[in-house]
Amino acid sequence: MKLNLKDFEKYLFPIKRIFSKYRQIKTVDQVKIFIQEQSAQVTQMTLYGYLKTRMGAKHVIMFEDKDFLRSINIAKWQIYGISLIDCTFFCFSFLYKEKNFLKTDQANQIFFEILNTEKVGGMDIEAYNNSTKEFNLRFPEVNWETYYINNPFQKSSRALYDWAPVADELKKLDKQIVLNSMILKWNNIQKDFKKLASNFDSN
Repeated sequence: MKLNLKDFEKYLFPIKRIFSKYRQIKTVDQVKIFIQEQSAQVTQMTLYGYLKTRMGAKHVIMFEDKDFLRSINIAKWQIYGISLIDCTFFCFSFLYKEKNFLKTDQANQIFFEILNTEKVGGMDIEAYNNSTKEFNLRFPEVNWETYYINNPFQKSSRALYDWAPVADELKKLDKQIVLNSMILKWNNIQKDFKKLASNFDSN
């Protein structure tokens, strides 16, 4: 996942929906790509969007501050790790219930393939360890029949609120807006995945 500050400005404009890139999702490998890329996109859009909105015109100056950049880097990896978990569980829960894809062990495999790739690519080690621990705690408890319909992205939405490098007194004022901003992004991703996976091969 490359979340470069140079890319920030492009998120001031509407991003094409993923249908321009994905025609259909039929295989587990395509599910893996979807999870990785959409988790990165949602993380980047919501984190940088929130920071820019909260700082206003000052964001240009703040993005030149090394300590602030370091805090953004920490936040992006922490939020991304939880986003990967939520998105993995959502996708495989949907496939389990709606497409009779019962190989839930694939969720474990896919998640760690993505996470280990990100570790090699520079993922913050604390975020890597936290994501590993969180996944291992949650995986045995997942109800694959219902996860995808029971607020599947509440953890990552909370992670955005918890990790965004904004003063606590300001975040309290923004809480519902911050949570809703990510939930709305995930709502679109859910709709897209359900359409794209309509012909998923469960064999």
